[in-house]
Amino acid sequence: MATKLFLDRAQFSAEPKVIAENDEFTVSIRKYETGIESLTLTNSRGFVEILPYMGATIWAAEFDGRDLRMTNMFSQPQPAEQIVDNYGCFAFHSGLLAGGCPSPEDTHPLHGEFPCADMQKAWVEISEGEARVVSRYEYVQGFGHHYEAFPAVKLTAGSALFDITLDVKNLSKYQPMPLQYMCHMNYAFVQGGKMSSSLPDDAFQLRRSIPAHVTPTPEWTKLNEDILSGKFDANSLEGAEAFDPEIVYFADNLPQYGERAEFDLTSPDGVTFTAAFNTADFPVATRWILHNEDQKVAAFVLPGTSRPEGFKAAEAAGMLVWLAAGEVKSFCVTTGIKG
Repeated sequence: MATKLFLDRAQFSAEPKVIAENDEFTVSIRKYETGIESLTLTNSRGFVEILPYMGATIWAAEFDGRDLRMTNMFSQPQPAEQIVDNYGCFAFHSGLLAGGCPSPEDTHPLHGEFPCADMQKAWVEISEGEARVVSRYEYVQGFGHHYEAFPAVKLTAGSALFDITLDVKNLSKYQPMPLQYMCHMNYAFVQGGKMSSSLPDDAFQLRRSIPAHVTPTPEWTKLNEDILSGKFDANSLEGAEAFDPEIVYFADNLPQYGERAEFDLTSPDGVTFTAAFNTADFPVATRWILHNEDQKVAAFVLPGTSRPEGFKAAEAAGMLVWLAAGEVKSFCVTTGIKG
């Protein structure tokens, strides 16, 4: 049976404090000088730091002394209305009514309404060998959609793997709602790293569209041509220091490759970062790589219900999920360090 520890924003202060501890886990909280509340869940291998009231964002993650988070420009989380205002995190929930990079025809913000949403409740659940941080968010709009979402992170005793989950329920009594979701994990760039997966070697295809935030250069155009012609190993980060602007790959229709998919990024010293999920829930995988002096990221897999090209593109491709009135949809990604 799990013990629930309910949180209150009044508990959080500039001075970090431990609010729960046993032989396996430590739960500590603090408030940044920017006013953002933070909760750190620690086991013997490392920790995850969560912003329980700000989109349930995973701000940081570190295990076995390895920082999992991308190099970024943020020294601390910032108040934000959309994710670019706070793009220093390890992972965030993209969606839910719309997601990805909006096209000129789209009206939603980058990665949707959820990443910086103000969560109404948060709590910690501790049971034998497991600890979980859960947030609750209710979205309701007159003449619009109405849903309830429970993003969570679960850590297991003695493990460098953790689960990122999301449950969403359509609270409307009569109308369906669209759902577009991506678990957006911003893994650190690993110089010389090798990427592999349970998919066939040719499953990932280079993105051909150019989103509004990407300004092509002649060098970048030539790099894309080299990737397409096979001159560049798409599964290696050797030479990926030239990936500025970003290089993105898509793998579609993942269920054709099996019920579960696993993706790895292995460093030259043998440490392997991994992510695994059910393909029925996440039928699309995106790979996002960027390297410059301000931001370095090797998101070797971003599981999604669709490509992150905006609502209109997902609708046109038949990739929108529709939740019937009262229907619940659940997602889970297991990620971290193997071994």
